[in-house]
Amino acid sequence: MITRKELIKKYIEFFKKHGHKEIPNSSLVPRDDPTVLFTTAGMHPLVPYLLGQKHPLGKKLVNVQGCIRTTDIDEVGDAYHHTFFEMLGYWSLGNYWKEEAIKNTFEFHTKILKIPLERYAVSCFVGDKDAPKDLESAKIWKSLGIPSERIAFLGKKDNWWGPAGNTGPCGPDTEQFYWAPKTSPPKKFNPEDKGWVEIGNDVLMQYVKDEKGNFKEAKQKNVDFGGGVERTVAILNGLEDDYLAEMWKPIIKEIEELSSKSYKGNEKAMRIIADHIKASVMIISDDVLPSNTGQGYVLRRLIRRAIRHGMRLNLKNFTSKIAKPVFKIYEDYSELKNNKKRILEILINEEEKFNKTIEKGLRIFEKKVTEWANSDKKKEKMLSGKDAFLLYQSYGFPLEMIEEEIKSLRKGLPLKVDVEGFKSELAKHQQLSKSTSSQKFKSGLADNSERTTKLHTATHLLNKALREVLNKDIKQKGSNITSERLRFDFNFPRKLTDEEKKKIENNVNEEISKNLSVTKEEMPLKKAINSGTQSEFGARYPEIVSVYTIGNLSKEICTGPHVKNTKEIGRFKILKEESVAAGIRRIKATVENN
Repeated sequence: MITRKELIKKYIEFFKKHGHKEIPNSSLVPRDDPTVLFTTAGMHPLVPYLLGQKHPLGKKLVNVQGCIRTTDIDEVGDAYHHTFFEMLGYWSLGNYWKEEAIKNTFEFHTKILKIPLERYAVSCFVGDKDAPKDLESAKIWKSLGIPSERIAFLGKKDNWWGPAGNTGPCGPDTEQFYWAPKTSPPKKFNPEDKGWVEIGNDVLMQYVKDEKGNFKEAKQKNVDFGGGVERTVAILNGLEDDYLAEMWKPIIKEIEELSSKSYKGNEKAMRIIADHIKASVMIISDDVLPSNTGQGYVLRRLIRRAIRHGMRLNLKNFTSKIAKPVFKIYEDYSELKNNKKRILEILINEEEKFNKTIEKGLRIFEKKVTEWANSDKKKEKMLSGKDAFLLYQSYGFPLEMIEEEIKSLRKGLPLKVDVEGFKSELAKHQQLSKSTSSQKFKSGLADNSERTTKLHTATHLLNKALREVLNKDIKQKGSNITSERLRFDFNFPRKLTDEEKKKIENNVNEEISKNLSVTKEEMPLKKAINSGTQSEFGARYPEIVSVYTIGNLSKEICTGPHVKNTKEIGRFKILKEESVAAGIRRIKATVENN
């Protein structure tokens, strides 16, 4: 048996011995990266360094990163899809290349985790018009003892990463698989056989795609490994269901006890409840509140979907109870321990709100069925797909619940649901959601345009102005920068007056007009904090950090990008000031040419 903590310890220790420096588990909400709602992989906090910026800890890095992925939300319910998961990651930022990367991965899997060679297989990129077949990686795998029949060559869909947007770093990847069933593995590796479970992936960022669609050899070739903690623990313990592993079992047990039902026979509903509540706890711990936009919308959707499936198990007022095991499982996450009471309160409040919404929906639903029953239009024996989807989208009714309510309320009429129409409406909605999400990636991994750089530097001056105009104890609580505007969250108990906003604006513009130089220095985190350097409240930093100083006004830990002199910024203008949570305000601002 191997536990989550043991796997993580072995992984970090192995790569430290191989010269990698450990970096902290970053926030689930990316800082200063408008291209994604959540951190979906360990590479997200490293975007500037993958693009060529020097990392304070060097070119060889390792960590275990908490991630949120919502593109597979409709897949959750099977044995291995998860919304929140932890990812083992290591990186070479222009240091070693394919041979050392593949040898590192192979040694960790077979020597440290003791995966038998006969249960191991790999895939490599087959090649196309953009890049040749990755024979180099295959040759390295063969040299390590992987036979040819255990190496599959696959296309871009399976063995190519990126770019994240229209342009940027990309390249082939080579994935590692484990034969999970207790039966003897087949001699030949067939990637379509579900007995082979992916346990790792070395992304080899060999190319850069330009604006014309051409793939050119990258000046800085990066290696980015990713491997799921949950999946690795499950397969190493001989489990074919991730939800039987120790990072899920206590949650499932709590659901069983509260529902008086067994996991067996109720797997799908219990997996969804366990997954969504765990993910919600983690998202709330990063200062996200349920809302109708952005990260808050995803959080609200997860909580409500968990509640809907809880109803199928006759669970009521249960979210906070099922959340409690999460704090024990992840006791190494200090943000959970420090915010436990607040997290549980938010879950309770959201569940109460949703229960009221469902009650309202039921009243509307019953009213419509009564209208049909009293109608002369006897041929209208079907609830339209649009009406069914409205109940699903606005009031949280899953299709099964709509069908059940139809049976109990149809007043003797042979009323049915237009299931195909409902599915059609749902497909349209999902496509729209995916299109909206994909727009997040239109700028690529990170937008380091001239305008974004100006706004990024202006954020530092805004931070300083807020402390001078409002309160010296103000701390940054989050930020998001696009090429159109900056968004800055900070602690303050009330709405700002027009006079205060004007003073802040004038303060920033006055400093910009002084033509102050902007300098960067790398130093130990402790030294930075002790010297009065500003940091984002709750953020986790590596032991060596980059500190940006603007004249003698502002000194902050940051990853850039920045202008060289404040005169490059232009004129600062506040667009909006609003509340985002209790005691947290948000300013949206832009810069204009002088």
